[in-house]
Amino acid sequence: MGSSGLTSASGQDADGERRIVVDAAGVVVLGACAGWSLVTAAMHDGRPEGVLLAVLAVAAGYAAGRIGGALLPVGAPCAGALAGIGLTVAVPHLAPGPQITTPLGHAGATAAVLTLSAGAACCAAWAARVPAARLALRLPAAGAAVLAAVLGSATGCVACVGVLLCSLAAGRTRHRGAALAALGAVAVLVTGLTWAVAARAVEGGHAAALEERLTPHRVRLWQDAWHLLRDDTALGVGPGRFGELSQTSAQSLLSDGKPHSAPLQQAAEQGIVGVALLAAAFGWVLYALWRSPRPTPVALTAGAALTALAVIAALGNALSFTAVSVGAGLLAGMATARPLTDEPSSRTPDTRPRGAGRTPAW
Repeated sequence: MGSSGLTSASGQDADGERRIVVDAAGVVVLGACAGWSLVTAAMHDGRPEGVLLAVLAVAAGYAAGRIGGALLPVGAPCAGALAGIGLTVAVPHLAPGPQITTPLGHAGATAAVLTLSAGAACCAAWAARVPAARLALRLPAAGAAVLAAVLGSATGCVACVGVLLCSLAAGRTRHRGAALAALGAVAVLVTGLTWAVAARAVEGGHAAALEERLTPHRVRLWQDAWHLLRDDTALGVGPGRFGELSQTSAQSLLSDGKPHSAPLQQAAEQGIVGVALLAAAFGWVLYALWRSPRPTPVALTAGAALTALAVIAALGNALSFTAVSVGAGLLAGMATARPLTDEPSSRTPDTRPRGAGRTPAW
């Protein structure tokens, strides 16, 4: 075996070790999310079934995405994109019960599913080898944006277009770490804005403009979540108990018992630790994309779609739908899978160390 063979073998060993670290971190984070929901439920007689189902959905989707992405790096994300679009057409509301259509459209679920579909289609396009095929595979992403507009989801339309544009820009991006950090910063800024609105830290005309856009009812729900967090900062009030303790929710005839903000719901029901675990789950996904053996455009496209999902979830009720949780896991899994066949070297991961030969770079 020559020196190049030794280098390739050592690179594969290092890659295997990195994948083990990433997968172990995911198991720890998701396990902690499930475990903490059981702890807070036991302390406050809560109902952790929703959290446990969401964790299971993400884990199952991620495992299926890893398998599908390894076997069919183009076909799997393309099929996922078409399935998401088809689901939205066949089941517009994605779940029974009251629908809050302003400003996010169907409680954010439609926007979330179509955004994930656009991200999957763009990932499939970057995995294709033929330029004409890449163009054709981006058509479902454009179709998702059009469908969102037809269904009245302005946020979904904007998110799909944003994912498509970010995916095109990813082809010229050489430093995936910096790009993923920027995406994480966007999610943090939007989450911080929701907390500022809930805590009434936004003053003057800006507060009135935000309340008008978000609707007064949604803002009052956020404020109720903030007050519940202050009552028990460490543990929250228990999973599934926001609806029965929120005055705004109790007074509404069409309430689904949710504050329509994933971070604020975590804060109200599971305390600061729950918020930290939710942030850790998102951070783990970005870390897995950074360490992904897939080309940089694929990783960044998936990161853009998942960041858009985080923004939608911070402002709406998207993560309460199992289809969204499964879709997020699928996209993350497909974008971090190692295909059984080599992908074109022109789209290899960025920041390749000098003298590394064929060793995957991160």
